[in-house]
Amino acid sequence: MNNAADISPETRPAESDGGGSGPRPTIKINVSYGSSHHEVHLPAQSTFGDVKKLLFNKTGLEPEAQRLFFRGIEKGDNEHLHLEGVKDKSKILLLEGTASKERKLEETRRQNEMSKAFEAIAGVRAEVDKLSSRVTAIEVAINGGNKASEKEFLVLSELLMSQLLKLDGIEAEGEAKLQRKAEVQRVQNLVDKLDSLKARNSNPFSNSANAVTVTTQWETFDSGMEAQMPHPISHLQQK
Repeated sequence: MNNAADISPETRPAESDGGGSGPRPTIKINVSYGSSHHEVHLPAQSTFGDVKKLLFNKTGLEPEAQRLFFRGIEKGDNEHLHLEGVKDKSKILLLEGTASKERKLEETRRQNEMSKAFEAIAGVRAEVDKLSSRVTAIEVAINGGNKASEKEFLVLSELLMSQLLKLDGIEAEGEAKLQRKAEVQRVQNLVDKLDSLKARNSNPFSNSANAVTVTTQWETFDSGMEAQMPHPISHLQQK
Protein backbone atom coordinates (compact mmCIF):
# COMPACT_ATOMS: atom_id res chain seq x y z
CA MET A 1 0.00 0.00 0.00
CA ASN A 2 1.15 3.55 -0.67
CA ASN A 3 0.66 4.59 2.95
CA ALA A 4 3.15 1.97 4.11
CA ALA A 5 5.71 3.22 1.63
CA ASP A 6 5.41 6.74 2.99
CA ILE A 7 6.50 5.71 6.49
CA SER A 8 10.25 6.10 6.98
CA PRO A 9 12.26 3.41 8.78
CA GLU A 10 12.78 5.83 11.70
CA THR A 11 9.02 5.88 12.42
CA ARG A 12 8.91 2.10 12.65
CA PRO A 13 11.07 1.23 15.68
CA ALA A 14 9.57 -2.26 15.95
CA GLU A 15 11.07 -3.22 12.57
CA SER A 16 14.51 -1.91 13.52
CA ASP A 17 14.37 -4.08 16.65
CA GLY A 18 14.14 -7.26 14.62
CA GLY A 19 16.92 -9.79 14.70
CA GLY A 20 19.87 -8.96 12.52
CA SER A 21 18.50 -5.56 11.55
CA GLY A 22 21.51 -3.76 13.10
CA PRO A 23 21.76 -0.86 15.56
CA ARG A 24 19.27 1.98 15.64
CA PRO A 25 20.33 5.00 13.54
CA THR A 26 21.99 7.84 15.44
CA ILE A 27 21.19 11.42 14.55
CA LYS A 28 22.84 14.73 15.30
CA ILE A 29 20.70 17.53 16.71
CA ASN A 30 21.73 21.18 16.80
CA VAL A 31 20.57 22.93 19.98
CA SER A 32 20.51 26.71 20.43
CA TYR A 33 20.72 28.02 23.99
CA GLY A 34 21.05 31.77 24.26
CA SER A 35 24.18 32.78 22.37
CA SER A 36 25.65 29.28 22.53
CA HIS A 37 25.14 26.27 20.29
CA HIS A 38 25.49 22.60 21.15
CA GLU A 39 25.41 19.31 19.29
CA VAL A 40 23.97 16.14 20.73
CA HIS A 41 24.12 12.67 19.20
CA LEU A 42 21.59 10.00 20.15
CA PRO A 43 19.32 7.32 18.61
CA ALA A 44 16.49 8.67 16.47
CA GLN A 45 13.91 6.89 18.65
CA SER A 46 15.02 8.72 21.81
CA THR A 47 12.77 11.10 23.72
CA PHE A 48 13.10 14.82 24.36
CA GLY A 49 13.75 13.85 27.97
CA ASP A 50 16.87 11.99 26.77
CA VAL A 51 17.99 15.14 24.97
CA LYS A 52 17.64 17.11 28.21
CA LYS A 53 19.89 14.64 30.04
CA LEU A 54 22.62 15.13 27.44
CA LEU A 55 22.21 18.90 27.52
CA PHE A 56 22.66 18.93 31.28
CA ASN A 57 26.25 17.75 30.80
CA LYS A 58 26.85 20.52 28.27
CA THR A 59 25.00 23.44 29.84
CA GLY A 60 24.81 22.61 33.56
CA LEU A 61 21.08 23.31 33.39
CA GLU A 62 19.05 20.72 35.30
CA PRO A 63 16.66 18.72 33.07
CA GLU A 64 13.60 19.91 35.02
CA ALA A 65 14.66 23.51 34.38
CA GLN A 66 14.91 22.98 30.60
CA ARG A 67 12.26 23.80 28.00
CA LEU A 68 12.77 22.34 24.54
CA PHE A 69 11.05 23.74 21.44
CA PHE A 70 10.90 22.15 18.01
CA ARG A 71 9.30 24.09 15.17
CA GLY A 72 8.01 26.63 17.68
CA ILE A 73 6.20 24.10 19.87
CA GLU A 74 7.37 23.06 23.34
CA LYS A 75 7.89 19.32 23.61
CA GLY A 76 7.26 17.04 26.58
CA ASP A 77 9.86 14.74 28.06
CA ASN A 78 8.08 11.57 26.91
CA GLU A 79 7.60 12.61 23.30
CA HIS A 80 9.82 10.73 20.84
CA LEU A 81 12.07 12.58 18.44
CA HIS A 82 11.29 10.54 15.34
CA LEU A 83 7.54 10.69 15.93
CA GLU A 84 7.68 14.49 16.20
CA GLY A 85 9.59 14.83 12.94
CA VAL A 86 13.08 15.39 14.37
CA LYS A 87 15.69 14.17 11.86
CA ASP A 88 19.44 14.31 11.47
CA LYS A 89 20.72 17.93 11.75
CA SER A 90 17.36 19.21 12.99
CA LYS A 91 17.42 22.34 15.15
CA ILE A 92 15.96 22.56 18.66
CA LEU A 93 15.65 25.63 20.86
CA LEU A 94 16.51 25.38 24.56
CA LEU A 95 15.15 27.88 27.06
CA GLU A 96 15.52 28.04 30.82
CA GLY A 97 12.30 27.76 32.80
CA THR A 98 11.01 30.86 34.61
CA ALA A 99 11.04 29.11 38.00
CA SER A 100 14.71 28.20 37.53
CA LYS A 101 15.60 31.80 36.68
CA GLU A 102 13.78 33.07 39.75
CA ARG A 103 15.59 30.56 41.98
CA LYS A 104 18.94 31.71 40.61
CA LEU A 105 18.06 35.37 41.14
CA GLU A 106 16.98 34.63 44.71
CA GLU A 107 20.17 32.70 45.40
CA THR A 108 22.25 35.55 43.99
CA ARG A 109 20.40 38.03 46.19
CA ARG A 110 20.98 35.92 49.28
CA GLN A 111 24.65 35.53 48.49
CA ASN A 112 25.02 39.30 48.08
CA GLU A 113 23.24 39.95 51.38
CA MET A 114 25.40 37.39 53.15
CA SER A 115 28.56 38.98 51.76
CA LYS A 116 27.41 42.37 53.04
CA ALA A 117 26.66 40.86 56.45
CA PHE A 118 30.11 39.24 56.67
CA GLU A 119 31.72 42.55 55.73
CA ALA A 120 29.71 44.49 58.31
CA ILE A 121 30.48 41.96 61.06
CA ALA A 122 34.17 42.04 60.19
CA GLY A 123 34.11 45.85 60.55
CA VAL A 124 32.55 45.57 64.02
CA ARG A 125 35.03 42.86 64.99
CA ALA A 126 37.96 45.12 64.12
CA GLU A 127 36.55 47.92 66.29
CA VAL A 128 35.85 45.54 69.16
CA ASP A 129 39.45 44.29 68.96
CA LYS A 130 40.62 47.85 69.65
CA LEU A 131 38.18 48.30 72.53
CA SER A 132 39.22 44.96 73.99
CA SER A 133 42.83 46.17 74.08
CA ARG A 134 41.75 49.28 75.99
CA VAL A 135 39.80 47.20 78.51
CA THR A 136 42.86 45.00 78.98
CA ALA A 137 45.04 48.08 79.55
CA ILE A 138 42.68 49.23 82.32
CA GLU A 139 42.79 45.77 83.88
CA VAL A 140 46.60 45.79 83.89
CA ALA A 141 46.63 49.23 85.50
CA ILE A 142 44.19 48.26 88.27
CA ASN A 143 46.01 44.99 88.93
CA GLY A 144 49.17 47.08 89.36
CA GLY A 145 47.54 49.18 92.06
CA ASN A 146 46.76 52.17 89.83
CA LYS A 147 43.41 53.87 89.22
CA ALA A 148 41.79 54.55 85.86
CA SER A 149 39.82 57.70 85.13
CA GLU A 150 36.05 57.54 85.35
CA LYS A 151 35.93 59.17 81.91
CA GLU A 152 37.71 56.18 80.38
CA PHE A 153 35.06 53.84 81.78
CA LEU A 154 32.28 56.06 80.44
CA VAL A 155 33.82 56.36 76.97
CA LEU A 156 34.46 52.62 76.67
CA SER A 157 30.92 51.80 77.79
CA GLU A 158 29.46 54.12 75.15
CA LEU A 159 31.72 52.72 72.43
CA LEU A 160 30.81 49.14 73.31
CA MET A 161 27.13 50.09 73.27
CA SER A 162 27.64 51.58 69.81
CA GLN A 163 29.06 48.29 68.53
CA LEU A 164 26.08 46.39 69.98
CA LEU A 165 23.71 48.69 68.10
CA LYS A 166 25.66 48.13 64.88
CA LEU A 167 25.39 44.37 65.31
CA ASP A 168 21.68 44.69 66.03
CA GLY A 169 21.20 46.43 62.67
CA ILE A 170 22.92 43.72 60.60
CA GLU A 171 20.53 41.43 58.73
CA ALA A 172 22.12 37.98 58.65
CA GLU A 173 21.29 34.36 57.93
CA GLY A 174 23.12 31.07 58.27
CA GLU A 175 26.83 31.37 59.06
CA ALA A 176 26.66 35.16 59.14
CA LYS A 177 23.97 34.98 61.83
CA LEU A 178 26.17 32.71 63.94
CA GLN A 179 29.10 35.10 63.59
CA ARG A 180 26.92 38.05 64.58
CA LYS A 181 25.67 36.19 67.66
CA ALA A 182 29.24 35.33 68.69
CA GLU A 183 30.31 38.96 68.32
CA VAL A 184 27.33 40.16 70.39
CA GLN A 185 28.34 37.76 73.16
CA ARG A 186 31.93 38.99 72.95
CA VAL A 187 30.87 42.63 73.36
CA GLN A 188 28.63 41.77 76.30
CA ASN A 189 31.49 39.91 77.96
CA LEU A 190 33.64 43.02 77.61
CA VAL A 191 30.87 45.10 79.19
CA ASP A 192 30.75 42.60 82.07
CA LYS A 193 34.49 42.88 82.54
CA LEU A 194 34.44 46.67 82.34
CA ASP A 195 31.75 46.87 85.04
CA SER A 196 33.76 44.61 87.30
CA LEU A 197 36.88 46.71 86.76
CA LYS A 198 34.91 49.88 87.45
CA ALA A 199 33.79 48.47 90.81
CA ARG A 200 37.37 47.56 91.71
CA ASN A 201 38.58 50.96 90.56
CA SER A 202 36.08 52.66 92.88
CA ASN A 203 37.18 50.47 95.80
CA PRO A 204 40.89 49.74 95.32
CA PHE A 205 41.15 48.09 98.77
CA SER A 206 38.77 45.27 97.84
CA ASN A 207 40.44 41.90 97.25
CA SER A 208 39.57 39.20 94.75
CA ALA A 209 37.62 37.21 97.35
CA ASN A 210 35.16 40.08 97.81
CA ALA A 211 35.04 41.13 94.16
CA VAL A 212 31.64 41.37 92.51
CA THR A 213 30.77 38.84 89.81
CA VAL A 214 28.29 40.00 87.14
CA THR A 215 26.49 37.50 84.93
CA THR A 216 25.72 38.06 81.26
CA GLN A 217 22.03 38.48 82.06
CA TRP A 218 22.74 40.97 84.91
CA GLU A 219 20.63 38.84 87.26
CA THR A 220 22.83 37.61 90.10
CA PHE A 221 25.36 39.40 92.24
CA ASP A 222 27.67 38.03 94.94
CA SER A 223 28.20 39.47 98.42
CA GLY A 224 24.79 41.19 98.52
CA MET A 225 25.71 43.96 96.04
CA GLU A 226 22.43 44.05 94.03
CA ALA A 227 21.50 47.59 94.94
CA GLN A 228 25.00 48.98 94.40
CA MET A 229 25.58 48.02 90.76
CA PRO A 230 22.70 48.90 88.38
CA HIS A 231 23.71 47.96 84.84
CA PRO A 232 23.70 50.76 82.20
CA ILE A 233 22.37 48.57 79.35
CA SER A 234 20.09 46.18 81.21
CA HIS A 235 17.19 47.27 78.97
CA LEU A 236 18.78 45.70 75.90
CA GLN A 237 17.99 42.15 74.95
CA GLN A 238 20.14 39.97 72.81
CA LYS A 239 18.54 39.17 69.46
